[in-house]
Amino acid sequence: MKIGIFGGSFNPPHKMHKNIAKELIKHGYVDKVIFVPTGTKYEYKNNLESNATRYTMLTLMIENEKDLSLSKYELQDRPVYTYETLDHFKRKYPEDDIYFICGTDNLSYIDQWKRGDYILKNYKILVIKRTTDELEPLLEKYENYQKNIIVTSIKEETLSSTYIREEIKKKKQGNIKKYLDKKVYQYIKENHLYEEKTERKCFYAIKSY
Repeated sequence: MKIGIFGGSFNPPHKMHKNIAKELIKHGYVDKVIFVPTGTKYEYKNNLESNATRYTMLTLMIENEKDLSLSKYELQDRPVYTYETLDHFKRKYPEDDIYFICGTDNLSYIDQWKRGDYILKNYKILVIKRTTDELEPLLEKYENYQKNIIVTSIKEETLSSTYIREEIKKKKQGNIKKYLDKKVYQYIKENHLYEEKTERKCFYAIKSY
C-alpha cells in the first residue's frame, strides 16, 4: 500500500486540504492519506488553536471517508520534526511505501529542515504545485534527489487557512462558508473560533487524540 503523510497546522482545515488528499488517491499516487496536525510547541507557530480543537475539526472533516485518517503523533509536548514523523510511520507500516505530501513552497527550503537531506534521500515526495510557483528551479536545485520527487498533476488552489481566519476576524463568515465542510464551519461558528474575543469556551471537542 502507498500511504501519503499530509502534515500541516490545519488552523483551520478546509476543503482544499481534503480535496488534495482525495485527488491524490483518485489519480493513484497513494492508496490512503493520513492527516498529521502539527503540535503547538513551536515558537514560530504562536497563533494555533489548541491541539484538541484542530484535531476535532479534522475529525469532523474526514468522517465517513474510508481512505482518509488522522494521527496524533505530532501532538506532543515537544517539537516533532518531519523526519521523525516519516520514520514513525515507516516503523508502523514496514510493508508499505510512505510518501510525504509537500507543496512547492515547502519543497523550496526542505533542505534547510532538520535532516532535510535525509528526507529527500529516504522518502518519496509528492509535490503539489502552487499556481504561482516555478517548478523547474526546484527540480534543478534537488537534481540529486529527483528520483524521489514526484510532481503530481494536482494543483493547489489559491486558498489558505490564514485567509479564512482573517475573514472571520472581519466578521465575514459568510465569505468562507463555501471553503469549509459544513460540520467544520458549524464548529467554528458555535465555538467563536478565530474571532477577536480572547475568552471563549468550546462547546465540545473530541478528546481521543
